[in-house]
Amino acid sequence: MSRIGNAFSSFFGILFGGELPPHVAKAFGYVKAAEVKKPDPVPKVPEVKPADGALQFLGILQRDARLVDFLMEDITAYSDDQVGAAVRTLHEQCGAVLKRCVTLAPIIDGVEGTYTKSEAAGSIAKQGLKFIGNVPAEGRAPGGILRHKGWRAAVVDLPKVNSSVNLNIIAPAEIEVE
Repeated sequence: MSRIGNAFSSFFGILFGGELPPHVAKAFGYVKAAEVKKPDPVPKVPEVKPADGALQFLGILQRDARLVDFLMEDITAYSDDQVGAAVRTLHEQCGAVLKRCVTLAPIIDGVEGTYTKSEAAGSIAKQGLKFIGNVPAEGRAPGGILRHKGWRAAVVDLPKVNSSVNLNIIAPAEIEVE
């Protein structure tokens, strides 16, 4: 029965429309079957691990100030004057890296050594305060002597991580070819 139906559909399709109906053309192989398009593969977003920022920052400190080299070296054989001279340069270079990558702000902008109320820390009081000394049983005090202002990162401006870079390599080994 489908042959007769296809014949009538073909006759009237050609007579009134000028072409075979699509279902007849497909049934007899006059039209290529439409290719099923596969969706474009979703680009894989590199997984960001919690340690990535720390490793990246450590790598910058090594590259620009040689901090890891200094910390990994045994300095017991050097005199205090030699260590002091090395630390002066290291201090300057590390400070420059820190200022370039992180904008720091004090948690309490007060004068160290003066009485300060705990409310001075503002909205970050719970995590941004550490009580030391004769602390009440409930662990919080209305105030006390400010011993350290504390620091918080107001802005962090690390370069974008290239997905092809292995952040576990803090500093590559260097081989001089002669």
